[in-house]
Amino acid sequence: MKKIYILFFMSALILISPSCKKFITEDPQTALTEENVFKSLDNIEPLVLGLYTSWRNTKKDRGGFIFTLGTDEAQQGAYQVRTDERQASLDRYSAFLTASNTALAEQWNSRWPVISAAAKVIYAIGLSQDADANRKNRILGEASFIRAALNFEMSQYWGEIPLIDQSKFAEYGTKRQPLNLVYSSIVADLENAAKFLPLTQSDKRRATSGAALALLGKVYLYAPVASGQRDFTKARDTFKKLIDAGTYSLVSNYADLWNPAKPNTTESIFEFQFNNVYPDNNQTQWQMGSRSLAEIDQYAFFGGYDLMVPTKYCYGKTAEGGIWEDGDVRKSESIRYDFTYKGKVPVLNPAFGGDELDPHVKKYEDPRTEGTLSFWLSGKNIFYLRYADILLCYAETLNETGATAQAVDLVNSTVRLRAWNGNLPADKKWNSAWSQQQFRDNMLDERMRELCFEGWRRMDLIRSGKLVDLVKARNKWARETGSIQAFHNRYPIPLQEIKQNDDISETDQNPGYLNQ
Repeated sequence: MKKIYILFFMSALILISPSCKKFITEDPQTALTEENVFKSLDNIEPLVLGLYTSWRNTKKDRGGFIFTLGTDEAQQGAYQVRTDERQASLDRYSAFLTASNTALAEQWNSRWPVISAAAKVIYAIGLSQDADANRKNRILGEASFIRAALNFEMSQYWGEIPLIDQSKFAEYGTKRQPLNLVYSSIVADLENAAKFLPLTQSDKRRATSGAALALLGKVYLYAPVASGQRDFTKARDTFKKLIDAGTYSLVSNYADLWNPAKPNTTESIFEFQFNNVYPDNNQTQWQMGSRSLAEIDQYAFFGGYDLMVPTKYCYGKTAEGGIWEDGDVRKSESIRYDFTYKGKVPVLNPAFGGDELDPHVKKYEDPRTEGTLSFWLSGKNIFYLRYADILLCYAETLNETGATAQAVDLVNSTVRLRAWNGNLPADKKWNSAWSQQQFRDNMLDERMRELCFEGWRRMDLIRSGKLVDLVKARNKWARETGSIQAFHNRYPIPLQEIKQNDDISETDQNPGYLNQ
């Protein structure tokens, strides 16, 4: 990673900045220094736009959903499990889930260049001699937000991580840092982002102060206890500040969230922007849809290759041991149960795994491709932060700070009310007399109903201490092997990183994993 840190930014500077070439050609006899390059914000701001694109690209194709596999919410389709042992181990928690697992290493490697470049932008702001303080602060806020978001994600899955900070590089290097330092850094970045980012951005690719506050609240809620940063009171107050601002609101119709003709709604706090034209497509449907449909027609918008399918718990009714209550409109918008295509029901191919016509993920289907484009060119936006998530998180903090009845009322009057189209039946209302633990248990299911396949489930299971028990019980492949253990709350540090990074040795590996 040290080599990536040094080399990536110079190549990014040349490729992203339209004015870099001009500087080089105008002064060919003098070495180009960082101080010269970064005097002007005109040379820094294009790098920020490149950061947004690079961060967005970690969320497309299978890379954006690898971390959702191996949960009680989603698992791989049978054909995928049978044909790729490395990837299958993400659900099976088998002997192939090791430091040499390339499926995980790809995700580790794809994020560090973005973190490194964000750190470079933050450093560059300090070198800039531009007098436009507002512009400098906004750029600082954007780079800080992106670095914090990726550091948060990396630490949630790998624990102690390197902190890339140009001003402290001599001290930090690229070694793993303790959790208290990691989360203090994340909080500091988000405080800067909340302070300096604008309330709104005309360019929807770019973050706002609301996005920074939303993520800051989630960091206080999700931070490991060992980090010293998990703080329900701070999380509650941060969420309340965002809610009281009145900037965001739930859309009245849950289906509108998944309509590609209605992007960036009042509920969207931050979403990754995609479309149907390469390279801005996201290939998501390619991974989510049914192989049986793909066999019939590559232009069937709900075709695909079964990388990620819902667990039976996630698609089942409560009467069948699943999560779905009668009348909840989120069920039919989140999961596809009917595979009838042009009047025909596909037939299972015996050469595949047999689950190609079991329920599939629906949220990312892009009807715009139907009949004209391969589903590989799916391009719906992908949510990172939306208001319903923040309302549920806020309710959690109320429960954790002794206001369970208030938390119940909040959920009933917002997220669950919408789930029944504004008319929540009496028997579906949560009970204000619930205990704190009853609220916690029900909230874990409610978050799955509202946010399934949006990338939060593994983090929810880790922070609640339920990963091992619930995955073992509900994930088909994990249940078959029975191999999941407590150390699987973290992923292994990639072997390639250990071999190439002088600051990370074999003894730095996460417990439970061999360096092989």
